[in-house]
Amino acid sequence: MKIAPPIAMLALVLSFGGAAAVELGPEVINTAPLASIAAERPSKAAPDPDPAIVRLQVLLDRAGSSPGVVDGYYGENVSKAVAGFEEMSGLPSDGRLDPEVIARLETNVPIVESYVISKADATGLVDSIPDDYGEKAKMARLGYTSVAESLSERFHMDIDLLKALNPHSQYAPGETVWVVSPGSPRAGKVKGIEVRKQTGQVLAYAQDGSLLAVYPATIGSEDNPAPSGTHKVKGVARMPVYRYNPKVNFKQGHNSKILTIPKGPNGPVGSVWIDLTEPTYGIHGTPNPELIDKVGSHGCVRLTNWDAEELAGMVKPGVVVKFID
Repeated sequence: MKIAPPIAMLALVLSFGGAAAVELGPEVINTAPLASIAAERPSKAAPDPDPAIVRLQVLLDRAGSSPGVVDGYYGENVSKAVAGFEEMSGLPSDGRLDPEVIARLETNVPIVESYVISKADATGLVDSIPDDYGEKAKMARLGYTSVAESLSERFHMDIDLLKALNPHSQYAPGETVWVVSPGSPRAGKVKGIEVRKQTGQVLAYAQDGSLLAVYPATIGSEDNPAPSGTHKVKGVARMPVYRYNPKVNFKQGHNSKILTIPKGPNGPVGSVWIDLTEPTYGIHGTPNPELIDKVGSHGCVRLTNWDAEELAGMVKPGVVVKFID
């Protein structure tokens, strides 16, 4: 991606949901000081996105400790990502954004860059995604519903943040838009995976035992708990077709028959399925990345599509997966 000239790097004054206006734009985000962020997450959520939090989320993402969706809010997944980065760095893992953490994260590499929308970004779109599985099964593909949704997933962004940075965009091929740059996917070979139920995290360890990546995760629910104990990766399916069986899985709506739900990033398990040796369980993506660790799953381990895809690229059959209660 190409950095736009300084004259284009003007901050935008935007209003979110009728709340007080907040200054948010490429230059503001790129220069926002991490030192302005409180060491501990405030008990009350801020009404507007914070440019410094956007910058922090992207820097954590680049470092291998995913904050989930980049949205500019100091949510629980940000604190977990800070704790994950601390653990990766050999620091006390308390989730506090202290000066040592800031010093290790700081960089002059821009956070927001310009991107030219391609024809591929507008390919394979669908009008809408129904909630009912029976209606989903009638579709040819569960693709993105807009170019904006496609771009927000590609750049790990909340769609509202993308639209806030580009308030006048038509999202047409050939148009230039502002996006955050989360960096290249982590690379390496994963030897083992820890699924930590209490903290809602998935940790991937390298061959030498070092921590390679950390992801926020939705891990089961009270009604449908995740498995316990030790299992293994059985295989990986990209853009999987989902076979729904109400007698084996769960009851969705009024559907009582086995259904074959087509592939696509908006499918029930997202864009990738990491199959486990425990029958019917896996680590997978989601059509709703903003809900990671905010609502329960049907027993599986749910990540954002991009985190699941990154992890899938580093595992092979036989990798040990430990569920820690």
